[in-house]
Amino acid sequence: MSLRVILRILGLLLMLFSLTMLPPTLISLWFRDGVWSAFISGIAISVVTGLLLYLPNRRAQKELRIRDGFIIAAMFWTVLALFGSLPLMLFGEGSLNITDAVFESFSGLTTTGATVITGIDFLPESILYYRQQLQWLGGMGIVVLAVAILPTLGVGGMALYRTEIPGPLKDSKLTPRITETAKALWYIYATLTLACMIAYMLAGMSWFDALSHSFSTVANGGFSTYDASIGYFDSATIEMICIAFMLISAFSFSLHFIAWREKSLMHYFHDPEARFLMLFLLALSVITVLSLWLTNTYDTLRGLRHGVFQVVSVATTAGYSVADFSMWPGALPFLLFVAAFVGGCSGSTGGGMKVIRIILILKQGMREIMRLIHPNAVIAVKVGKVSVPDSIAQAVWGFFSVYMLLFFIMLVGVMATGVDQVTAWSTVGSALNNLGPALGEASTHYGEMPMLAKWILVLAMLLGRLEIFTVLVLFTPAFWRR
Repeated sequence: MSLRVILRILGLLLMLFSLTMLPPTLISLWFRDGVWSAFISGIAISVVTGLLLYLPNRRAQKELRIRDGFIIAAMFWTVLALFGSLPLMLFGEGSLNITDAVFESFSGLTTTGATVITGIDFLPESILYYRQQLQWLGGMGIVVLAVAILPTLGVGGMALYRTEIPGPLKDSKLTPRITETAKALWYIYATLTLACMIAYMLAGMSWFDALSHSFSTVANGGFSTYDASIGYFDSATIEMICIAFMLISAFSFSLHFIAWREKSLMHYFHDPEARFLMLFLLALSVITVLSLWLTNTYDTLRGLRHGVFQVVSVATTAGYSVADFSMWPGALPFLLFVAAFVGGCSGSTGGGMKVIRIILILKQGMREIMRLIHPNAVIAVKVGKVSVPDSIAQAVWGFFSVYMLLFFIMLVGVMATGVDQVTAWSTVGSALNNLGPALGEASTHYGEMPMLAKWILVLAMLLGRLEIFTVLVLFTPAFWRR
């Protein structure tokens, strides 16, 4: 293991990350909100720390191995989120304590969207912008990690999808090198963000709100510059734009690349993940809207607007809101919340377990039923027209088992801090799926959660974002043996 190389890379990352605090500094000066010094302090601390890590190891040039990749992937989010919390602790009146600042920073960079802040409307403009920017940077980091890095480590949804399942993602490699792939993804991501911002402005948002919300929409993050989220604008046009870009961002960015390169949208309809997600959202929308109509919760038009918006927002793990869905009748809040466990496609900015894993679990379940009827039959699990190897099926079940086990352990941990059951399971599920909204006492914000519960949720956010095994492998003795 090349410890010096890892420290050198972390030092470089920290120094690069410090540059991301320059835009909010300029925003602070533009709006004269008086908190520019918090970002300057954040830059100084990050640069000095980065230099202390980089300079003693600047000549370390060994080739990275797979084990080094696991450490860097885990440390990338951990270190940057910790240093990203600095401005939130230093901006003066209303600044956050260390627990809340770290929680907010992790929530931003992992695109979870859970917040401990109340009175968001009254925060300084530069802090509002900074929260949105954290999500945007985290969203792009997720895509590059999922499409370009985790497959080389042999983990993550894209790893099993690209290497084992034919289709557009395998037949059409993005680019031969990780750096070129990352660059292509950045172009797509930036273009979508710009298009989203322009659409929001045309729909009536100010340039500041449009920029801020385009950041968190394309990242499927859910942070807003208002306590009322997208509901603040009460605009059907803005909601439709938001739905469109949440959907686009929940599809694999590899598909966007192929669509752009081949000037065709047919790959979206041929891709098993994309088809499943569209049908899943359609079915869930029909159930939700009909339930809202039949219970007279809203009139016809508003029931359609709110129902479809909340389904797409929660199921794609964006987490925006136009209504308090936790107060909706019957099983709707629970149904929507469980939908977040499905999440987005592999290689998207969405969270959850990823659609491809759900597809494989369902198909394996059907295979076991068929085996009961035909005990001697050889039945293959197929995605599209191609069989999936049993090793992949086992990997998916292993992931699902560990996912549920961790959910249970962290649920018990949060309840042990004194949180009631509904609040506990919804906050843990929300953090692990990188969703944001929760039920119970955390339906509006997480500010009243006990300190220890917040740290457990921070860990859940990290585990969910790095697809669990990337973090858990670091805690196995075999990983550290020479």
